[in-house]
Amino acid sequence: MNPYRTVPEKGYWKHAIAARSAFDVFELWDPKFRIPQRQPIVTFGSCFAQHFAKALQGRGMNWLDAEPAPKLVSDALAVQFGYRTFSARTANIYTPSSLFQWLSWAFGEAEVPDEVWKKGDRFIDPFRPRLEPDGFETAETVARLRRQTLKALRDCVMTARVFVFTLGLTESWFHQDGYEYPMCPGTAGGEFDASKHRFVNQRFGQVHESLEKAIALMRRKNPALRILLTVSPVPLVATNSGEHVLVATMQSKSVLRAVAWEASAGRDFVDYFPSYEIINAPTFRGMFFEPDQRSVNPMGVDFVMNSFFEARERKFGKDPNAAVHEPKGVQEPKAMQEPRRAASAKGTKAQVTCDEEVLAAFGPRS
Repeated sequence: MNPYRTVPEKGYWKHAIAARSAFDVFELWDPKFRIPQRQPIVTFGSCFAQHFAKALQGRGMNWLDAEPAPKLVSDALAVQFGYRTFSARTANIYTPSSLFQWLSWAFGEAEVPDEVWKKGDRFIDPFRPRLEPDGFETAETVARLRRQTLKALRDCVMTARVFVFTLGLTESWFHQDGYEYPMCPGTAGGEFDASKHRFVNQRFGQVHESLEKAIALMRRKNPALRILLTVSPVPLVATNSGEHVLVATMQSKSVLRAVAWEASAGRDFVDYFPSYEIINAPTFRGMFFEPDQRSVNPMGVDFVMNSFFEARERKFGKDPNAAVHEPKGVQEPKAMQEPRRAASAKGTKAQVTCDEEVLAAFGPRS
């Protein structure tokens, strides 16, 4: 007798993967804590976090929008201006160090830099460079609206019971004074200055330390808060590491995945959901990606979110307050073929706001 005799089927590749259709793979997540239907949840992070927000709302869960758009503004226009995308109007937060920076500003534990970029007669927020398509009218407007977002972020931490954060990148850009930009200056705004701006491809220790500090700060302010971590399955648009973009992507995601595990291991209030693994695992043969092999298609998003909600129900039972939801037909392999290609041809892929995509404009012309 040895310990492997009692390992369930899900612990063996042959039984859990090789002997099954990709659409019969399940038990990918064993949630640590219950998330009741009416419990306030907030979402922040990389582009893929936006799918969580939409899915939570679609299932009737209590997704907290702490910085709502002005009344009478259409959904499309609201999203274009950074509303209804994350629980506060932070725009994409790609790294744990950037998350900690935002939290430190929100709770007054660090001073917000006064840097503002100019674009013609308009002004750009360096920490949300694509938030307003045409920029802001004045530098004071930049500061005032940022203060509003910081208040909303503070409210999110204090009010929420679950904080969902999607880790996206290890590559980052810093000012010489120590603060971090979400993007390299000179791409979405501002001017690049090699004497002031430095590239940092963050290693495990730096990423882990930043995430630990962010978790500690949030739990200090709200001891009841639980954290759900994910890693974005979306590859890098471009890399400044000198590596091939495929190698740089795998290196970056591997570090983020290892950090997420380290942060969640042994803690009952920090959990990890494997959206990265579901989209990228060999068993799914890349079928959840659009033809660009980067964007996740709607059926991939739905499979990920179905896995999330099914795991909750399997572990804790059906919530009596749960909304009725009909899955979007991803159970059979045939559903992934012609319909997927047709949907892609019509440009109906799952739309998210991803600031990083602006980097594609600086690549070689095809």
